[in-house]
Amino acid sequence: MRLIPIPKNADPVKLGADWKVAEACEPNMKKATELADELGILDEELLPFGHYIAKVDYEKCYARNQRKTNGKYIEVTAITPTPLGEGKTTTTMGLVPGLAHRLYPQGKTVTGAIRQPSGGPTFNIKGSAAGGGLSQCVPLTPFSLGLTGDIDNINNAHNLGMVALTSRMQHEFNYDDKMLKSKGLKRLDIDPNAVEMRWIIDFCAQALREIIIGIGGKMDGFMMKTGFAISVSSEIMAILAVTTSLKDLRDRMGKIVVAYSKQGKPVTTEDLEVAGAMTAWMVKAFNPNLMQTIEGQPVFVHAGPFANIAVGQSSIVADKIALKLSDYHVTESGFGADIGFEKFWNIKCRFSGLTPHVSVLVATIRALKSHGGGPPVPPGKPLAEEYRKENLKLVEGGLPNLLRHIQTIKKAGISPVVCVNSFYTDTKKEIDIVRKAAEKAGARCAVSTHWQHGGAGALEIADAVIDAANDKPKFKFLYPDSTPLRKRIEIIAKQVYGAADVSYSAEAERKAKMYEAEPKYSKFATCMVKTHLSTTHDPNIKGAPTGFTLPISDILLFGGAQFIVPVAGAIKLMPGTASDPAYRRVDVDTKTGKVVGLF
Repeated sequence: MRLIPIPKNADPVKLGADWKVAEACEPNMKKATELADELGILDEELLPFGHYIAKVDYEKCYARNQRKTNGKYIEVTAITPTPLGEGKTTTTMGLVPGLAHRLYPQGKTVTGAIRQPSGGPTFNIKGSAAGGGLSQCVPLTPFSLGLTGDIDNINNAHNLGMVALTSRMQHEFNYDDKMLKSKGLKRLDIDPNAVEMRWIIDFCAQALREIIIGIGGKMDGFMMKTGFAISVSSEIMAILAVTTSLKDLRDRMGKIVVAYSKQGKPVTTEDLEVAGAMTAWMVKAFNPNLMQTIEGQPVFVHAGPFANIAVGQSSIVADKIALKLSDYHVTESGFGADIGFEKFWNIKCRFSGLTPHVSVLVATIRALKSHGGGPPVPPGKPLAEEYRKENLKLVEGGLPNLLRHIQTIKKAGISPVVCVNSFYTDTKKEIDIVRKAAEKAGARCAVSTHWQHGGAGALEIADAVIDAANDKPKFKFLYPDSTPLRKRIEIIAKQVYGAADVSYSAEAERKAKMYEAEPKYSKFATCMVKTHLSTTHDPNIKGAPTGFTLPISDILLFGGAQFIVPVAGAIKLMPGTASDPAYRRVDVDTKTGKVVGLF
């Protein structure tokens, strides 16, 4: 495999915008066919989308390679982030070429896996999740604007399910049993007050959170209260992340619970006879997308769920195929280790059967200062002076958050490697404080400047990861499958979040008892919904608090994904658009047709 040299004009400090860096580097990209050749993917297994992006036929490629030994499995997570994010994807896209610098001369291959960005944060305040500086996934524009259509397919499949549900409710309201029978239908007796699904759209559209549909005459649909969630929170996105075959995908699609009958019986997409058509929308989306880092390493991009409201992982099929095709594979989990890593550990690894070797914990001096009592870090506004100048007291004050996450990773029996994602404002004394604390806690620690220098700036972290990957994993789950639901929630709350107790709303307790009484739910994964800005349920509480009570306000059921989803605190499945969203700066150069302003 070959490394692509970084162009001299691609200086992220001078260019000042990620899209400009990507634009400077993209003329040197490898074609998808070259990426496939380097990985040993056959022509008939490659499904091109233009010159530089392709899908890989997972079932054909995996079947041919399934007897190969898996490569080293590296997971990337982070400490609790500020609203700006701490560069977890950037670190992933820097670590992959950093490893390549070390391993290519030995004839070894390296791959990465990240999630597809949602249009919500891309056009809001967080950006497209391609990474940043010289550590990006390219080409940036198609990556940010729909890629190969996977999220569109999820939208169509999900909303087709809602069409089937609302149409059936209208017909059952308007027709008697004899008329329904004449049309080949049986009455499902859906309770309009027990509809679980909502419509989805891939933007942050707070005005659509609560709506009324069916206004008009009886031919205009069943009138009911409903709303929209963001696409990445859809159960179908969760299914895409955890499915392992097309057959498994079809089976899961039919088990999605859309509502309950007036007798309390679950109504599924199979009951609505729409599961097959929904799956038809997902056939193309099932296969992972193949892209690359700026320096030409293969990156699989597949699935896009947020970790605060969903499973927060790139897909199992992306990781499984990459581990067969490469010697080292780096995969990213969403947000901090309290939610992203916890779900990687207890859901993704449980479903996939894969055993990780290393977890890279990304930390920034900025986030540590925030946890140490620093002023708020509001998106779109200049950082306070405390973040721009040396402040050892704030860094020391934030260390408990770092240490909490190190201990979480160690509980899984995985070697933790702390990566200080270094900004130019960081000082040696500040970094030394972090290194000393991490090493004392039993973690390796390395400093990385991959944003500014690409893979060459990630050599120290690459060396630490290679060394840690030689440790023999002692992987273990946080709890066994037999653990009852409320006991699982308590274990996660106490051992990962630091809570002293868990409380339940009346509705959440009713559902918990119902799910615990039903044997088929005993092996469903427990997928927590919680703010990513705190280890608690309250985004305003920083550091590593203890002694609090975690309030569970509701418990959702994802029958197809096989998740039971406890909701901690007040979480919206549809985020809101900020007053200064990113779309204000996105445009098209009408002379070249190039999109400008993405970040």
